[in-house]
Amino acid sequence: MNDIYQRIENSARFKQLVHKRQAFATLLSLIMLVLYVGFILLIAFAPGWLGTPLHEGTNVTRGIPLGIGLIVISFLLTGVYVWRANGEFDRLTKQIIDEAK
Repeated sequence: MNDIYQRIENSARFKQLVHKRQAFATLLSLIMLVLYVGFILLIAFAPGWLGTPLHEGTNVTRGIPLGIGLIVISFLLTGVYVWRANGEFDRLTKQIIDEAK
């Protein structure tokens, strides 16, 4: 059993998979971090702008759709990761396991 694990760990495809997965997760995490920190900075330094109503006669301010958008983007980025994980990453994993057997 340890022999299989060692072959997988030494495999070039496994190293490629680990690198691709880490790079992709880092990219998506950085995107989310920049958007979230940007929103927090808007709250801290431009509360008046965020608190401005979208149009006259409404209580909905600019901050509400931005906050909802941030939540929606986080779901979309999660979906993008799952889509790629279930496609490319799973295919690479299967190839690695097949080679190790």
